[in-house]
Amino acid sequence: MNAEGVAAPTEDAPVLVVTDLAVGGMTCAACVRRVEKKLAKVEGVTATVNLATGRARVSHPVRVGPQELVTAVEQAGYTATLPEPPARGETPGDQEDGTDAARQQRGRLLSTALLAVPVLVLSMVPAWQFSNWQWLCFVLAAPVAVWSAWPFHSRALRGLRHSAATMDTLVSLGVVAAFSWSAYALFLGGAGATGMTMPFTLLPEASDGTAQVYLEVVVSVPLFVLAGRYLEARARHGTGAALRSLARLAVKEAAVRNSDGTERHIPVGELTVGQVFVVRPGERVATDGEVVEGSSAVDLSLVTGESEPVEVQPGTAVIGGAVNVGGLLLVRATRVGADTRLAHITRMVTEAQAGKARAQRLADTVAGVFVPVVLALAVTVLGFWLGAGADPQQAVTVCVAVLVVACPCALGLATPTALMAATGRGAQLGVLVKGPQALEGLQHLDVVVLDKTGTLTSGRMSVARVTTVSGGPGRDGVLRLAGAVEQGSEHPLGRAIVAYANRTLPGVRLPSVREFAATAGRGVRGRVEGRLVEVVSPGDELPAGLAEALSAAEAAAHTPVLVRVDGAAAALIEVGDVVRPGSYRAVDRLRRAGVRPVLATGDQEAPARAVASALGIEDVHARCTPEDKADLVRDLREQGYRVAVVGDGVNDAAALAGADLGIAMGGGTDAAIGAADVTLVRGDIEALADAVRLARRSLGTIRANLLWAFGYNVVTVPLAMVGLLNPMVAAAAMSVSSLLVVGNSLRLRTWQPSPARRRTPTTARNGAR
Repeated sequence: MNAEGVAAPTEDAPVLVVTDLAVGGMTCAACVRRVEKKLAKVEGVTATVNLATGRARVSHPVRVGPQELVTAVEQAGYTATLPEPPARGETPGDQEDGTDAARQQRGRLLSTALLAVPVLVLSMVPAWQFSNWQWLCFVLAAPVAVWSAWPFHSRALRGLRHSAATMDTLVSLGVVAAFSWSAYALFLGGAGATGMTMPFTLLPEASDGTAQVYLEVVVSVPLFVLAGRYLEARARHGTGAALRSLARLAVKEAAVRNSDGTERHIPVGELTVGQVFVVRPGERVATDGEVVEGSSAVDLSLVTGESEPVEVQPGTAVIGGAVNVGGLLLVRATRVGADTRLAHITRMVTEAQAGKARAQRLADTVAGVFVPVVLALAVTVLGFWLGAGADPQQAVTVCVAVLVVACPCALGLATPTALMAATGRGAQLGVLVKGPQALEGLQHLDVVVLDKTGTLTSGRMSVARVTTVSGGPGRDGVLRLAGAVEQGSEHPLGRAIVAYANRTLPGVRLPSVREFAATAGRGVRGRVEGRLVEVVSPGDELPAGLAEALSAAEAAAHTPVLVRVDGAAAALIEVGDVVRPGSYRAVDRLRRAGVRPVLATGDQEAPARAVASALGIEDVHARCTPEDKADLVRDLREQGYRVAVVGDGVNDAAALAGADLGIAMGGGTDAAIGAADVTLVRGDIEALADAVRLARRSLGTIRANLLWAFGYNVVTVPLAMVGLLNPMVAAAAMSVSSLLVVGNSLRLRTWQPSPARRRTPTTARNGAR
């Protein structure tokens, strides 16, 4: 898919675009199912609807316009709008506060409570029932039955017009049935007589000849359901807190440094690539860039989860949203707007929360047929009780209890709320997942294939030794030529050679390179001052001096690279790397979680074995080309293992894409990140173990939510059918069910990675040498 959300066309497949819709009026999983089915009836359209966010993500052909999608949703009985695009300079989420739903429901809830409480008290405490108390309750209950419950009535009528039944249908029918029966009892059934009292019971029972009123049911059902909706809206707002905090990191204004040294403040949306802006102590970096002047420390904790400030100096890349905690910095913008790391993080979290786990798809399917089944059961129960000779008001009460208790709210909230909380918490910890499928993949891993350079090791290599051949360009000459070619390379080995050449050849400017070419897993080549210079992995045939140097390098676990000038071997450069401080803990925690680590690297056997030994990895594959890594992944999958690949470079992209789960280091290349399902933003391999544990906790929470949601209906509906559940208790139970599901999901917001159980060995701390 390209930057504009358009899928790349193939010879047989049409061009698809993705459109997000804000869907209004959804209250339960049955609503979700109905909207998805209605959209799917449009040719070529597939949709995923999220109850917790009220959003539909629709994939459709170009010929199907957004307005046609809006019309399809409206034909299902719901409202749909195209979200306003963020203003220039804003990130997704800037405009959404998420508390509107809660505010709108609060006023109706408070008014309903003022009317309902006196009715509940008088109905439930017979000793307080004064003369004609029932008429006062009727006057107070009437506005609740009409005005307070109007949202349920209106949505039920809208669904009826579209031949659809939802949770609102059940609530509306329950309120109407209880109110109608109470009105009959007061006006025609003798319950309106002066001095009438009514005992309160939790179970429906036959009358003594006088029809009883159920006004407490009339007010309690809307009261409890509205209270549940209000608390759900507040809770859903909490699950999106991480996304909103990311949006608030976006800087609104930047101080641009002009060529004459003056400054001017401009909206960050007007900032362009190449402009230099000022970041003073305490300010946030306006956008992704590179420091051109000054040195300081920047706090990345809110962006990448990095706990300690990072030192920066000229040439260091900085991320938009990071806080400058030291001196004055001048930064040249390298990415702006939607291309920045912060925008990428926000976009990934948003897309992840729009997805759906397999379990939730099953729940939505069940909910789609659940409400019609409940309606049929309610009618059947009413007929059965009346046919069995039961008192009419007892039969009506049982029917109302079945309607009220069966609302499938919890089914619709079970997965979305947990997914929102988990992805938000993951973003805070520096772990980005693309969707629920990635969470499920993290939970079920058997093998993780790890790259070495830049993944298990820091990637900050340095040249340990340079061995030259007699008659060649000499040490300084080799470094000058090799450094010139490697200026075009992104590989840590190349960066180390360039840095070493600049450091050891003071005052010498590295020449430019022409005809530069890089071969993944092999090396680089180019023409420098008319000479063909190649920096490649050494082969089997080397001059005697270089062969000895190669043996020494392998024994020392250094990575050797061969420099050839005009086709002749000129020198062997040894480059050393260090193991990341958290790599041992990460590998150890993965093993404890039942995941087998495998090391696959393009480096030589000796450095690969040295790193593997330091980390306790037994399965090692050295000198792997990108094709070899992809073949390894395929072989493991054919053996029945569920495989994840962790990498950071172009040569890892094929393996990342071919694995069950691709995991990219946050500091890696765009190709690797684009091919991955999970990104470790802070570039710390230990975050992988955190991701696995968070995924398992998240999927456990989802399973618990669904178990409760299904179990609640399995238990309460039969109880209501046999007359063991009062409608008022049924309304409270239904609301409590939804709140328990949301509350269980919110616990993920406070999930903390466990501290390492073992102290890191000296070999892992100091790295392989």
